[in-house]
Amino acid sequence: MRKYIKKVILTLLTAHCSLLTVASAGLMDFQTIDKAKKAYEEEKYQKSAALLRELKKETPEVDYDIGNAYYKAKQYDKALESYKKAQGVDEAQRLHNVGNSYFQQKKLDEAIKAYEEALKIREDADTRFNLELAKKQKEQQKKDKKKQDQKKDQDKKDQDQKKQNQDQKDQNKKDKEKKEKQKKEQEKKDQKDQEKKPDQQKKGKKDQEKQDKENKEGQKDKQKSDKEKEDQKKDEGSASGQEQKEQKMSKEQEMSQKELKRLLKKLNQKKMPSMMYQAGEAKKPQREENVNPW
Repeated sequence: MRKYIKKVILTLLTAHCSLLTVASAGLMDFQTIDKAKKAYEEEKYQKSAALLRELKKETPEVDYDIGNAYYKAKQYDKALESYKKAQGVDEAQRLHNVGNSYFQQKKLDEAIKAYEEALKIREDADTRFNLELAKKQKEQQKKDKKKQDQKKDQDKKDQDQKKQNQDQKDQNKKDKEKKEKQKKEQEKKDQKDQEKKPDQQKKGKKDQEKQDKENKEGQKDKQKSDKEKEDQKKDEGSASGQEQKEQKMSKEQEMSQKELKRLLKKLNQKKMPSMMYQAGEAKKPQREENVNPW
């Protein structure tokens, strides 16, 4: 590529490096032109351009030489400005130099256009070479731009991925800190529960003893109640037997009384035997066994 650029520079001012002389210029102009020419040969291009600008009479040839001096000084904007004023000189060569100025500024589209216009006027090997070089540069520029765009996209993706990884890392750190905090709180809670456990066990033991006591008392009360009920049933059974016995006896008495009344009634219906007394002593008659009184 440097070889191509060097070729462009070497072919810039081919056959056009000599300063023009102006027939109508005065003595002072001739001296100024000589000084400008000498400065140009000594590669003092800005001085050469400044001296040429001092000339009293402006012509396309002077503007063209000023453009060449600025081009050599790498002041391509000023060179273009002077070349555009130099219309009237060799148009193909002027456009060739305009194309070179744009090329140095990397304005390849403008350079290609200037070279093509110069070739329309006259075919020139150097101009053709520069045109092909500009086209290759443009193609390379597109490739470089594409690579740059791809690199930017990749850099953006890498940055996004890096940010995402960092965000995930921060989130993991937060989650870890949260878990550690929860773990500490749980351990603290477990410790408090462990400290409360003996009191709870003691209290639970007391409650159990109280419950057992209440259960025993309840069982005793139940047994007592069951015994009372059993005794009551026994009493009720005894009273019922007594009543039945009394009822039985009443019935027997009633039957005896009825039988007694019947016998008395039957007895009253018969005559009573007269009592026999012996004189001097009364003796009670002896009753024979199995002898009825009637």
